[in-house]
Amino acid sequence: MLELSRFYGIIIRMYMEPDMPHHRPHFHAYYQNDTAVYGIDPIEILGGELPVSQKRLVEAWAELHQDELKENWKRLQAGQYPHKNSSITLKEVKNETCHLSSH
Repeated sequence: MLELSRFYGIIIRMYMEPDMPHHRPHFHAYYQNDTAVYGIDPIEILGGELPVSQKRLVEAWAELHQDELKENWKRLQAGQYPHKNSSITLKEVKNETCHLSSH
C-alpha cells in the first residue's frame, strides 16, 4: 500500500493491484488505531471508523484533492506509481469546512 499524504497524524494510502478487479475507487485513512475506507466519487465513508474530528479532516482533504485521488487511482490500477498528494493546511480545512456546512 502506498502512502499518498500525511497530515495531523492521519495517513492516506491506496493499494497498487494492477490487473486485479477492484471495486469502486477508494482510499484508506489511518489514525492511531482507527482505519476507514472512503469512496472517491462521491467522497463517502465505505467502511471502518475514525474519530469525528479526523473524519471531518479526511473528508475536507478528499474534497480538496478529489481530482488528484481519481488520477492516482487510475495510475495505481495501471501499475504506475501515484503522485504524492499535498498535505492539507489548517487554512484549507477551515475554508472547506465552511463551504461544506453552507450546503
